[in-house]
Amino acid sequence: MASYFCPCPRGMEAALAEELGEIAQLSTTMKVHNQVPGGVHCSGDLLDSYRINLHSRIASRVLMRMAVTGYQNENDIYDLVLAQQWEDWFTYDHTIRVDVTAVKSPLKSLEFTTLKIKDAICDRFRDQFDKRPSVNTKEPDMRIVGFLDARQFIIYLDTSGEALFKRGWREETGDAPLRENLAAGLLRVSGWKPGMPLFDPMCGSGTILCEAAQMVQGIPPGARRRFAFEAFNDFDPAPWNEMKNSIKANPLPESPTIFGSDISGDMVAMTRHNLKCAGIMFEVPLKQIEAQEVKAPTEQPGILLTNPPYGERIGVRGDSTLPEDELASSFYSALSTTLKQRFAGWTVFLFTADLGLPKLLRLKESRKTPFFNGALECRLFRFDMVAGFNRREAAKPKEV
Repeated sequence: MASYFCPCPRGMEAALAEELGEIAQLSTTMKVHNQVPGGVHCSGDLLDSYRINLHSRIASRVLMRMAVTGYQNENDIYDLVLAQQWEDWFTYDHTIRVDVTAVKSPLKSLEFTTLKIKDAICDRFRDQFDKRPSVNTKEPDMRIVGFLDARQFIIYLDTSGEALFKRGWREETGDAPLRENLAAGLLRVSGWKPGMPLFDPMCGSGTILCEAAQMVQGIPPGARRRFAFEAFNDFDPAPWNEMKNSIKANPLPESPTIFGSDISGDMVAMTRHNLKCAGIMFEVPLKQIEAQEVKAPTEQPGILLTNPPYGERIGVRGDSTLPEDELASSFYSALSTTLKQRFAGWTVFLFTADLGLPKLLRLKESRKTPFFNGALECRLFRFDMVAGFNRREAAKPKEV
């Protein structure tokens, strides 16, 4: 059995652990272990790493632990890396890249540590074959990841290759696209499930809609891309192909449940194109309309989930000659009125780096959950839109 670490956007650890638990139900060997800031530990056989790469929407990568040791200096790290049987996994003809992250490590230079790891791998191959792998920082065949804390060093081999949020369908993006795994995590945290109405009124390039639509259709996030493990020595494509071929698509919905809109016609066209590239074969109604003007797309209340614009991006939502603060204030004031008047009974989730958003909306959030979009601290604000008018009507005495 191998030990794996699945990094994810910070704040998404619990959502990822829940998702990995569901993936583990497809296996007799996979086990989910502890959550740590930035990811989740799990274990299983090599096929379990294939399974996670194929099915996880929230993980950023699947890292296979090669070794762990206490350390005092860079030489301890070099010795551990040199002792690993890298030749069992790849050859000197493969290109490599080494990345190191650290939390409270006493070592002074991560760049020097990275260099020592690379040297150890290359020296291992040179000692055995008189040849060494080349470094390719842009499109390496193999990625090696080191992690340091105050006392321990762990060396991993990346089974994923390109980060898992690169699903293979996105051809076009807007100015500030949401990463696919973050969008998928937000959908899970919101409680949305296929079949429930979902509306993104500021859909941008459509990341939230594409992730949700793939879930409805039963398309795994890794179905349309390649992975580093496919280039491992002794990779057997048979079980991998069997794993992919065993996936059964869900029946297409008879009526739409996922809806989107954006003020920009270019963004609506981009979303439509991305849905097509993502393999979506059912209708996702899209409109070009200002967010302040939208109406609930279904009579049945559902979930409104969106990543509203902030900073300069809000300029495309209205009169860009107004000062930014005034523009934001008028935009969110109008949006608040729309939500209160037209989305009674809906649960609204706004994901934003603007921590003062509830004040701008003049709404009290029922929950706020911290997440990070890269290095940017964000919040997922939840607002329960109470059906106020309907409730007042219901409270009136009934005529006899």
